Amino acid sequence: MSQTETQLHPPTRPDDLAASPTPLRIAVLIPCFNEETAIARVVGDFRGALPNARVYVYDNNSKDRTMAQARAAGAIVRSEPRQGKGNVVRRMFADVEADIYVLVDGDDTYDASAAPRLVSTLITEGYDMVSGRRIATAQSAYRPGHVLGNRLLTGLTALMFKVQLADLLTGYRVLSRRFVKSFPFTAVGFGIETELTVHAVRLLMPITEIDTHYKERPKGSASKLSTWKDGFRILMTIFSLVREERPLVFFSALFGLLALSSLGFGVPVVLEFLHTGAVPRLPTAVLATGLMLLAFLSLFSGLVLDTVTRGRWELKRLSYLSIAGPQDPPTTASHS
Repeated sequence: MSQTETQLHPPTRPDDLAASPTPLRIAVLIPCFNEETAIARVVGDFRGALPNARVYVYDNNSKDRTMAQARAAGAIVRSEPRQGKGNVVRRMFADVEADIYVLVDGDDTYDASAAPRLVSTLITEGYDMVSGRRIATAQSAYRPGHVLGNRLLTGLTALMFKVQLADLLTGYRVLSRRFVKSFPFTAVGFGIETELTVHAVRLLMPITEIDTHYKERPKGSASKLSTWKDGFRILMTIFSLVREERPLVFFSALFGLLALSSLGFGVPVVLEFLHTGAVPRLPTAVLATGLMLLAFLSLFSGLVLDTVTRGRWELKRLSYLSIAGPQDPPTTASHS
């Protein structure tokens, strides 16, 4: 069951995690694009917060010295040539072997000192995803347009998928191995955040959300997020996920739209026929008939696809359950 932590708690000490009798392999995953100004500090902060973790920085065609700065700070640096955050995350999930994954942006806006608490919560409570809900430390850190957009998109996703999280688009998450290795996604850019949440909700994974500080970007660092452009892309990702994961809802809505349009065009024609016995607007009558046929075709498509989706859901759920959870004994394979 999802729940939201409503207060910021003191962070768990790194030693508490290291003292486990069977230490888990922890990987910090940082996707980057032109983060020369911030990446060294991000790597250093997470190495200090999680001293036993391996920090991976995946560069996405940066034009500055992001890779050099990350390598000098002690990170394992790799690159992904296909542009877009979704492509980078897909590559990281495929390449890196670990028991616990900490996914965070490389812009130094997220609080690394909260990482031990997020990891500890995932392990002790058996969650598959723990999200860091952003609590801005300054008004400039979280622009009003982004706050409004996040609320609208989170609300829409909550309506469509019954998501019980307050911050859908956070870039700070701790994930279990079975979440990462059971996650087939298609998003290319910032829509990845939406897919992460929907994947967890659809497979009935235990997830939660904990408040974390959200800082202003360091000077000289520019945001890659375009409020309108990326907001529209995320909206399209939500609609795409509704079509793929809840086809009966999607095609029933399309059925309703087409049926109402058909009635809007057809009712006046029928009334005129009943009154005069003639059909003077034959093209309108043909259009109304065609729209109603399309409406019922859409409804039947939704019924068929809903059955197919249920079968796919069962297979994905079985695949997810076949992987060890965060409270199971850790695997013994080495980091990649």
